[in-house]
Amino acid sequence: MPAEKTDKQLVKRKKFIEVEIPLTRSKIELIGNSPKELKGRTIKLDMTRQLKGKSVELVLKIDIQNEKLIANPKKITLMPYFIRRMIRKRISYIEDSFLTPSQDSMLLIKPFLITKRRVSRAIRKTLRNKTKNWIEDYISEKNDDIIFSEILSNRMQKSLSIVLKKTYPLSLCEIRILEVKRPLTPEEVPKIKPKEKKEKKRKEKEEPTEFIDQMKEIEDEKIKQAEKEIKETQEKAAAHSEAKASELIPAHSESAESEPAVQEKPVKEKKPAALSKSKMKLKDFELTSKSKVDKKE
Repeated sequence: MPAEKTDKQLVKRKKFIEVEIPLTRSKIELIGNSPKELKGRTIKLDMTRQLKGKSVELVLKIDIQNEKLIANPKKITLMPYFIRRMIRKRISYIEDSFLTPSQDSMLLIKPFLITKRRVSRAIRKTLRNKTKNWIEDYISEKNDDIIFSEILSNRMQKSLSIVLKKTYPLSLCEIRILEVKRPLTPEEVPKIKPKEKKEKKRKEKEEPTEFIDQMKEIEDEKIKQAEKEIKETQEKAAAHSEAKASELIPAHSESAESEPAVQEKPVKEKKPAALSKSKMKLKDFELTSKSKVDKKE
């Protein structure tokens, strides 16, 4: 019997395909048959080494742009063991979770705050409300890439902590989770508000300039008056010194013509030196002995 022929199946060898990550400005290589096969896949990166010990996990989604594979950020998570390390005794922690739109998509944000000491419920509530309002205003004017890069570089957290420091100082201000939920429709995209604050600040700066000018005029007048008073006092002092000098000049000339005789100091008579106690005792003894002899005679 002739041997049956078996059909050989050709297996394509997988290869390394480059994927660009514009957020971290780096490239990674993934194993696959073709770029189309890798489209839509997710990558998890540990950013602990890049962020100097701050343990963050970054999730990226692969898309094809201009025949190149590009990984766009989809989620950032701060690892729970990092938060556990930051928590101490006698502190309060505040956390929140809310959805807010950016210029590109709807984002889920979970901020996490730790106070330096234990605080009341009222302070915690004010901190929570302030963080929510500030983050909503901050994110509504920016794209997803900018938001992700600012959170990774810790710029957003720094500016937020400066705002919250006025209510109560914080030992930790972090975004625990940032996740892209869905893309926005053109109707849902928030409109960028005109920056009225800058105009108000400019007006406030312009108004006090007039007040400052008035104050300068008043100060100039005061300086002029002080200078006049100083000049008058100097003139009076100069006149007084001239008058004194004119009175003293003739007396000085007479003393120069007839030099007075040098007065000899009277020599003080030397007092007899005080007798010591032993000598005094001897004298007293001699006197008493003499007086006794006279009486006997």
